[in-house]
Amino acid sequence: MTWHGPTFRISDGEHIDGAWCLVWRRYDRADELYPEHLFVYADGRISLGRSQATDLAGLGRLLASGKIALDRPDARERPADPSKWESRSPERRTDESFLREVADEIVRLAGRPTAADRLREAVRAYQWETTETNRALLREAHLAVPAHLRIYVLGDMDRQDRPLRILTTDIGQAVDGDGPVVTEELHQGARDYFAACDEAVGQAEERRAVRYADEPVGVPHPPVVLHEVVHPNGRPAELGAFVLRNDYESPVTYGGRTYPTVLHGYWALSAAEPADHDRIRACATASEAQDTGGRVARRTDWPAVRLAVMAGLLRAKFDQHPRLAEILLATGETGILYTGISEAPFWRADGPRGGHNWAGRLLELVRSELRAAA
Repeated sequence: MTWHGPTFRISDGEHIDGAWCLVWRRYDRADELYPEHLFVYADGRISLGRSQATDLAGLGRLLASGKIALDRPDARERPADPSKWESRSPERRTDESFLREVADEIVRLAGRPTAADRLREAVRAYQWETTETNRALLREAHLAVPAHLRIYVLGDMDRQDRPLRILTTDIGQAVDGDGPVVTEELHQGARDYFAACDEAVGQAEERRAVRYADEPVGVPHPPVVLHEVVHPNGRPAELGAFVLRNDYESPVTYGGRTYPTVLHGYWALSAAEPADHDRIRACATASEAQDTGGRVARRTDWPAVRLAVMAGLLRAKFDQHPRLAEILLATGETGILYTGISEAPFWRADGPRGGHNWAGRLLELVRSELRAAA
């Protein structure tokens, strides 16, 4: 069973996290089974589709009645494995083991330890103190994992959960009834396996700490949002964040020519023909420059160079206007979201619709360069 998400529902104004999977449902007075979404939530609510609500006990009754099936109607039944120890496949999923899986998913959504988490704690406890009491607790924790998921619980595609099955089998007994007879050497080999896993994890964490040594730490600050704002009565006398936008009237000299705004420069430099370049450069407003530039033939290399051109124009703008550079530096180290509707999503933050926010990212780059130069 594959769980999908995230999803959620709102209950009394509270956001309840959820996840969903696919089951097969039989409706009243119908013989056929149809695919249906089974939603589970952190507060224990379970629903079929978006309407029929139940809980874990109710789900068990639906499974027992045949109104819900876990496998598609035409699924071929897997032949029985001749040996449990030799098998490389998980145990068959049953209604009981699926109910355990659902219960575990609810626990995970609620932020509490899952059966796999408790098993890892039991392994650590047994490694810390190798006693029969802790080995019994380890066996109990292993069996608490839904049966059809146990072979995956260690994340080892080669050994699967065999080290656990060895450790939880008494000396002198055959693992799984048809596997090797357990000896103290086999128990020690399993303990060595977990010790090696811990060592490998420690080494990986150490390497990660070294390689990610420059990763920012602490709680991130909320981003600075550069809204697209219209000033029908003219720009305010007091300069604010609006001066960071590309349409702000601040002459920029770049490549030996001066442009009234960054947008003038960007669209003029995108033009394939010199006459179009000059016509865009002479537009009365940034909006007019953008509309004119959007209609002319583009340089063939423009997709490959447009980021570099925009970066150069922004560097020029803030190098040539110290007061604007001060306002950019005053944004600190927070992210910059460049919003609006006039420029393409490539340049702006477009929320869930997929904007790339390259204007905001380049402003962050120029801000870092200004701070380094200072």
